[in-house]
Amino acid sequence: MARRNTVLKVTDLAKSFGPVTIVSNFNLEVREGEAVALTGRNGAGKSTILRCLVGADMPDEGSVEVNGIKMSELNPDIRRDVATVIDDLDFFPDLSVVEHLDLLARAHGIVDADNAVDEVLHEVQLVPQSGQLPGTLSSGQRRRLALATAFVRPRKLLVLDEPEQRLDTEGVAWLAARLRAERERGLAIVMASHDPTLVQTVATRVVRVGEGGALAEDLPG
Repeated sequence: MARRNTVLKVTDLAKSFGPVTIVSNFNLEVREGEAVALTGRNGAGKSTILRCLVGADMPDEGSVEVNGIKMSELNPDIRRDVATVIDDLDFFPDLSVVEHLDLLARAHGIVDADNAVDEVLHEVQLVPQSGQLPGTLSSGQRRRLALATAFVRPRKLLVLDEPEQRLDTEGVAWLAARLRAERERGLAIVMASHDPTLVQTVATRVVRVGEGGALAEDLPG
């Protein structure tokens, strides 16, 4: 079997806030078709790791590379290849749900943007809300819209921080199936999650983050 390309490589990552060390000596390598779930208690450093992975926070030490390129939010190759849902997104207040997705699809060069937007709206069950402004959506609908912004654009690496938040049981089941399908098509995924079903369905490896470092466990994929 051909060796899969490395999409994400993290080497000796460290991050502190003031005198408090949040992450130290964190290493991770994720190849095409692999999904890594970061687990651990609240405050263990999972979100900090993810923010460093996508360039939202700068690590104090170590390096992050995507497809061999040093992480930089300003690099167009990085922006093309990395899709993220790590915070509540700041949506444009005057653009409707469909206008947000259409803008993203066209900005990323999707050839048939109209069809791509229609498909993702049906999948995230926001067709009835497509003409609404994001501020009028429920918290669960806003989470679905945030996920839709990642699914409507090209991506080689998907980084998610507790994507199951505010989704109902049906929504979590849909998300688990969608992410597993993405992984099986070759996408690399890194996510933090507290949902055992999501982790078991999607992840090929679990990294337990907390005191004493990070412990990895391979899962049958």
